Amino acid sequence: MSTIAIIAIVVGAIIVVAIIAAVLSRQSREKRAHKARELEGRAQHHRAVAERERAGADEQEARARRQAAEAEERSRKADLAQREAERHAKQAEKVRPGRGGGLFRRRSREGRRAEDPEPRR
Repeated sequence: MSTIAIIAIVVGAIIVVAIIAAVLSRQSREKRAHKARELEGRAQHHRAVAERERAGADEQEARARRQAAEAEERSRKADLAQREAERHAKQAEKVRPGRGGGLFRRRSREGRRAEDPEPRR
């Protein structure tokens, strides 16, 4: 064989190897690009799910805060009503006729039961 034939065979082999490498490289890039698109799709889905969960949690937290504020307001109103009731009870005790004008110590219910088997009517 002549030198030119050997050089042509070697150059041909190099070209064939280069073509095969380019095809394999392209297929590898396409596979990686496909995998990247798939992973981006999954990431987008997970972001959407996380955002919905976060919105739900924020809404639930806002409801809980609102309920706590309402409960606190009801508690304040109940305390105010209790103080008002106690004030009225004291005022009623002071003006009740036949009780000595509130100068004597009032008997408790337990004390009345122990001392008097039947309460006054």
